[in-house]
Amino acid sequence: MRDRNDRLIPKADRKLIHEYLFREGVLVAKKDFNLPKHQEIDTKNLFVIKACQSLTSRGYVKTQFSWQYYYYTLTESGLSYLREWLHLPAEIVPATHVKQARSNVPPRGMGGDERRSRREHGDREGREGGYRRRFDAGKEGGASGEFKPEFRGGFGRGRPAPTEQ
Repeated sequence: MRDRNDRLIPKADRKLIHEYLFREGVLVAKKDFNLPKHQEIDTKNLFVIKACQSLTSRGYVKTQFSWQYYYYTLTESGLSYLREWLHLPAEIVPATHVKQARSNVPPRGMGGDERRSRREHGDREGREGGYRRRFDAGKEGGASGEFKPEFRGGFGRGRPAPTEQ
């Protein structure tokens, strides 16, 4: 039995869409039915949206819509369907199913030597004497010893503004 979309989307374009979806595991399409070409696939944007809509209705793709973009994610049943449709062996899997090889670099939260020494000596102490320099008696520019600030009132908490008479 032929699918209704067989008549609407050329088989070559549908194959491009299915190959991309299988290779990446996800697909993004802008909600613009008049775009002459999809951002990633060399076919009409309308063909991409309608092909994914068909796959969604059969449970092969999960659709999320946000900010005028469709986000399609391949499901497990969609993975087996596309593998059969594209005649691919079981060893080939989408990019979203490939496990990332772990590197020997520690995660960001586990500090190395530089971060550890900063933690031991305080984050604000650098090579130039620290964030706040210690008091230097010979330093100019500071307030004199006789400086005593005095509060003479004003507008603020607890005191109402003066009324006009």
